[in-house]
Amino acid sequence: MQILPFYLVCDESGSMNGDPLDSINSALPELHREISTNPTVADKTRFCLIGFSNDAKVLQPLVDLSDIDTLPGLAAGGLTAYGEAFRTLRTCIEADVTTLKAEGHDVYRPVVFFLSDGGPTDDDWQQAHKELIDARYRPNIIAFGIGEADRATIGHVANFRAFMQQDQSVSAAQALREFAASLTRSIVRSASSIPADGSGGFNLAVDETVPGFTSVSLDKL
Repeated sequence: MQILPFYLVCDESGSMNGDPLDSINSALPELHREISTNPTVADKTRFCLIGFSNDAKVLQPLVDLSDIDTLPGLAAGGLTAYGEAFRTLRTCIEADVTTLKAEGHDVYRPVVFFLSDGGPTDDDWQQAHKELIDARYRPNIIAFGIGEADRATIGHVANFRAFMQQDQSVSAAQALREFAASLTRSIVRSASSIPADGSGGFNLAVDETVPGFTSVSLDKL
């Protein structure tokens, strides 16, 4: 079977406390319900949730969402160590793809949705990011910035598509509801484009526009 792995890498720093994380946590059950109750999508995708602040933790290891009842929630506290997120993500992807291949699956290039409301607080994050995007199983990264996130940094993190919260007229809670909806749509549409007969490629169907966000060019820092 052909499998498309999705990773949600979410900022859990102290500044995400309140409405931002509440919005994500309230959206996760809907994402789980939408994917887990659609056998065609659930069979072809796997989902992993990683939270990061001072360090990074795998809150939900890569899983077929139809095999679990709920997704864990996120909790805020600490700084914004991008490097920890990228190192943990790289380790996860390497292990997950290896396991899926050993089980006899063909694995598409992993897809990462990265979300942060601030700039990196660690000095070596760019090296960790480079090692991730140069790795054997390098992922497609879609990066979203809200709040105090730096536009240029978000554009550097992404290698597929990047978005910034539009303006202060759109609350973080509103923007994050749209972010979660875009993630869900991307999983459903991408999985639906995978040929049922396993005959080859598919289209990574990520929104080109997301309500509440503006597109960011993928510039180098």
